[in-house]
Amino acid sequence: MRKLFSVLLTFLCLLTYGNSFSQGYQVNFQGQKQQGMGLAGTAVFMDGSSLFFNPGSVAFSNENSINIAVTPISGNTLFIDSTTGQGYRSNSPIGTPFSAYGLFQLKDHAKLKLGIAAYTPFGSTVSYEDNWIGRFALTKLQLKAIFIQPTFSYRIADVIGIGGGLVISTGDVVLEKDIPVQFSDGDFASASLSGSALGFGYNLGIHYDLTKKLSVGLNFRSKIEMNVDDGNAIFDVPESLDPNFPDGTFSGALPLPQVLTFGVCYKANDQLTFVLDVNRVGWKAYDTLAFDYALNTSSLEDTKSPRMYESTFAFRGGGSYDFNNGLSFRAGGGFGFSPVQNGYITPETPDNDRWYGTAGIGYVFGDHFSIDATFYYTQMTRTGHNTETGLSGTFETKAIAGGLGLIYKW
Repeated sequence: MRKLFSVLLTFLCLLTYGNSFSQGYQVNFQGQKQQGMGLAGTAVFMDGSSLFFNPGSVAFSNENSINIAVTPISGNTLFIDSTTGQGYRSNSPIGTPFSAYGLFQLKDHAKLKLGIAAYTPFGSTVSYEDNWIGRFALTKLQLKAIFIQPTFSYRIADVIGIGGGLVISTGDVVLEKDIPVQFSDGDFASASLSGSALGFGYNLGIHYDLTKKLSVGLNFRSKIEMNVDDGNAIFDVPESLDPNFPDGTFSGALPLPQVLTFGVCYKANDQLTFVLDVNRVGWKAYDTLAFDYALNTSSLEDTKSPRMYESTFAFRGGGSYDFNNGLSFRAGGGFGFSPVQNGYITPETPDNDRWYGTAGIGYVFGDHFSIDATFYYTQMTRTGHNTETGLSGTFETKAIAGGLGLIYKW
């Protein structure tokens, strides 16, 4: 039973890695313009979303603005068991990560800009069909996470801007799984875990205009330690096993990896812009999950589960063409290496190296209002196993996302 319950550790990782179908389950849907250009935009000020991508570039803003955006994600996974060849599908609902930004200038301090950002970098519901072969690892996951980021940006020279923000991370999670113990009617016992997590970090950035056409940017988002205290563990088991699986509380911690991004922007002319970002994600910090039950029994002991993630690179790029009538077209794509090694694949993270493509369109209505829309597509196949649970097979995942954002400036 100890081995079986070590898989419950996976709920902690889902406080941070939702079913968002990006590198290592890192969500990158924080700006519609950047999404249209392959999720890149560290070296150029776009709009309020630059509070996330590079606070240093915000110093080059000349207006107050408010952004709101949502990017519904539809994605599901087919798992093919390596032994039987039978397939099992997830039936996850559409996820809706959102973002909101407020960007403000001070009349008496033209070089100083202040902002507030709220975004959902991780959050979704993942569920698999009844009686699927991996039901003892996971049947359903529901995740909600919101990051709040108050930010400042200062233009220290005509061509250099710096900025930084405090990141407050809060999240809730519910995880359900079956237990390989049956009631008299043949139904399996089950476990339900729920908890809240809180963490703090920071987001720093610098922007430098090398020439009128070429600029570079550097952004660093710190590691955040997500802590779960007094989470609820509820077990629905046959009455004779109640002493082995007592309802109670649990605690644990998980590091969100640091992210370092270097970006380049080239403005070929007043209408055509190209961007390129290179990410280095410190997934190596995620090597083990420790899980501490308040009530221990011979069947429910504190456990440590290896994850052994590897730090990875991701490459993103794209371009934008602005027509004179207020219309803009964008396109891009990217490639990300997976941090998940073979032997550590789970139903929550059947991740693999992947390509993706994006496209976007924008339109400016007069002096104050604009709208942006985006499209994102990715697919991947990962064959492997989990040495801890014994689950072995092929995960085939596809995801489509369409985003919509509104901006008001004054």
